[in-house]
Amino acid sequence: MFTPRGLGLERGWPGRIEGDRVIQLAAQTLQAFFTGGGDARPHAEYALGDIVLRAPVLHPPSVRLFEAEDEFAFANPAAILGPEEPVPRLGELEGHARLAAVVGLEAIGGFTLMAEVRAPSLAPPKDRDFALCLGPILNTEVETDFDWDAAYAFAARNTRLYPGDLLAAPAYEVVPLRDAAEVVYEGIGTLRNPIAD
Repeated sequence: MFTPRGLGLERGWPGRIEGDRVIQLAAQTLQAFFTGGGDARPHAEYALGDIVLRAPVLHPPSVRLFEAEDEFAFANPAAILGPEEPVPRLGELEGHARLAAVVGLEAIGGFTLMAEVRAPSLAPPKDRDFALCLGPILNTEVETDFDWDAAYAFAARNTRLYPGDLLAAPAYEVVPLRDAAEVVYEGIGTLRNPIAD
């Protein structure tokens, strides 16, 4: 999801990155893109330097944070923050770096980064209810050791998964946060969110 610089659209538009260009796709959201079968006609074209990346899914139907392929906890879908959006400083903070899958049409549609921010000084569950940083891009092919097929099947058991649902793998790094939450993963890039007073 992206917005041309200067437009200030909260959600933005779906796009496909090709080298140093972004091709806008004729779909309103990433969920709509997946619901339409993952195919949308190309629209306008922008230089990569002239756009701002947004959260791939701004309002996911659900968020599941996995600790194993058959163990997860739900998280707050309203806590999603896109790249470079400020995280509120609620005392000492720690960041849990996760790889997240975005559900497409009855399958995983692609992968992005998630920084789950926790405030250990707050009593659970409010210690982790305020910031899930997501982005910067969605990649359909990422190397990972997590069994995404098993996690998807477990999440879908006795319920229905919708396009835009998020499944996050166990944290691969937990670090104290000072000035920013930053997650790096090969094939996706860097997700960075400043910590704001």
